[in-house]
Amino acid sequence: MLFDRVLIANRGEIAVRIARTLRRLGVTAVAVHTPSDAGARHVREADLALEVPSYLDADAIAGAALASGAQAVHPGYGFLAENAAFARACAAAGAAFVGPPAEAIDAMGDKIRAKATVSAAGVPVVPGGAEPGDVLEEWRDFPALIKPSAGGGGKGMVLVRSAAELPDALASARRTARAAFGDATLLIERYVDSPRHIEIQVLADSLGGAVHLGERECSLQRRHQKVIEEAPSPFVTPELRARMGAAAVEAARAVGYVGAGTVEFIVDGATGAYHFMEMNTRLQVEHPVTELVTGLDLVELQLRVAAGEPLPFGQDEVRLSGHAVEARVYAEDPSRGFLPTGGRVLLLREPGVPGPAAHAAGSGPLVRTDSGLSEGGVVGSEFDPMLSKVVAWAPDRKAALRALDRALAGTTVLGVVTNVPFLRALAAHPAVRAGELDTGLVERALPELVTDAAAPAGVLAAAGLVFHALPQGDDPWEVTDGWRVGERAWTTWRLASRDGVHEVRVRGLPAESAEVLMDERPVPARLRAEGPEVAVTLGDRTVRYLCARDGDTLWLGHDGRAWAFTRHLIGDPGDRPGAAASGDGVVRSPMPGTVLVVKAQPGDRVSAGQPLIVVEAMKMEHAVTAPCAGVLTDLPVQPGQPVDMDAVLAVVTPEED
Repeated sequence: MLFDRVLIANRGEIAVRIARTLRRLGVTAVAVHTPSDAGARHVREADLALEVPSYLDADAIAGAALASGAQAVHPGYGFLAENAAFARACAAAGAAFVGPPAEAIDAMGDKIRAKATVSAAGVPVVPGGAEPGDVLEEWRDFPALIKPSAGGGGKGMVLVRSAAELPDALASARRTARAAFGDATLLIERYVDSPRHIEIQVLADSLGGAVHLGERECSLQRRHQKVIEEAPSPFVTPELRARMGAAAVEAARAVGYVGAGTVEFIVDGATGAYHFMEMNTRLQVEHPVTELVTGLDLVELQLRVAAGEPLPFGQDEVRLSGHAVEARVYAEDPSRGFLPTGGRVLLLREPGVPGPAAHAAGSGPLVRTDSGLSEGGVVGSEFDPMLSKVVAWAPDRKAALRALDRALAGTTVLGVVTNVPFLRALAAHPAVRAGELDTGLVERALPELVTDAAAPAGVLAAAGLVFHALPQGDDPWEVTDGWRVGERAWTTWRLASRDGVHEVRVRGLPAESAEVLMDERPVPARLRAEGPEVAVTLGDRTVRYLCARDGDTLWLGHDGRAWAFTRHLIGDPGDRPGAAASGDGVVRSPMPGTVLVVKAQPGDRVSAGQPLIVVEAMKMEHAVTAPCAGVLTDLPVQPGQPVDMDAVLAVVTPEED
């Protein structure tokens, strides 16, 4: 019998997505939240919410399950999802853990043990060795990859190409493994050059039933983190799918697995040889692409299996229909080395239907967005920067990629810089279109994929028109129409953006007849406001922008891109055009976060590149350096102070000034 009440031990888009399935099934959804997350979307979409000190506090969350009367706990992914102690704590509180047995989590959580277990079950593994013993120091099969046994997400992995590099690489990997996971145990494997990363979704019940739901191609990665995933893989044949699927099911059976899990394989793109890499004992971020090609709701199946029900179908009944592609939307700035961003969501437009959605075979494209965002919500530096997932399904891969591109173009988040333009560029890359993927493709193609942060001339002109159209006060003499006896005068708007301070000259009334100076010549311009949207006409071309204001800052969004412009006054730090340039001396925060350390004081003489301030965000520290040699003349921040992205941290007056 299905549960009546389930606690969701997570936040963000996955908590919202789980709650939707619970609501469809008539099950009460219980949310947990930290004090700073009390107004989050996942809290509002639940039926009941309880506060906990942290999403990593297993005892507090198990206690919340008990206090709420929840019969089960769904961990989502991340946080405590693969924590065997948490699974046991839930059981002790009388709540079923919607995941595998704790023993299976333990078995697959240790990479060395997992490889030995699945190898004994006949699943191919990458040739390698592991501690204890001196096999690592004696390894001579290069290139090789060193990994922390207890790790995940690519942290601590070191590529070694020769015996000479091995001692230093082992020492480095041990330090990282000890610091990140509290366990310095390592393993070493033969490195597969330019491999494909392909994973198999498995499902198993407590009665001995086990199936796979086909594969997902996850080769598009940056720093070992997946960016775009798809199902099925353009590389995998039906015969290879059957072999890999059978191997994944055997791997699950080898540890007595129950629930939804994913077996990850490294696949040689030339030969098709595959080797077990690891098993994720939870729901994957990319599970929606499997749902769209199978028509199944994986969360519902997780719940039914956890309630003791058998799988409602066998392997022969699994059918794959069409093609699905998913892109992960992050609060990060690709033009700044993918540093985390943040801020308040001023305006939000997300395409498609929310949550799980079935489709009719042979129907047209379908778009789904799984999101934890809401207008007015704040994206801070406490949690993972992933905001949402945009997923597109179509009868074939080409149509699915086209649908994903249009869906990303229709995704607008004003108030927070995101990676949406990068995702559009990646999905349109010729190698991606051709299905010629490997795990190094994104890094190799980065120069082609990262767009310039500078706003195009047309966008700058549009921003100037919007500012020009804003009411300047009740006094009729303050109207910025530029009226003079004879010819109208130009109004100069100084707009600060991510790439500096720009001047935009406008005259006339934008709603009637105005002009903007572009390339030193007047261009006829007009602006029509329609709710949150403005239609800007420059010459004979009209572009529609979504528009939002936050004080003196104006955000414009179009085709998945967003630009912020702040009205800049004479005397502000960096008040000259090009103020963001390194020689200007204005030091700005590269991301929203907290000032950890201040390394200099006003009056100090500093050199170019000297660290001045350390800012922390998303558990990452970033040293902000002096852009030029000179004297530190302004330092408006102190340790412990939260700062916004682009906030002025310091001003260095160059030597020549």
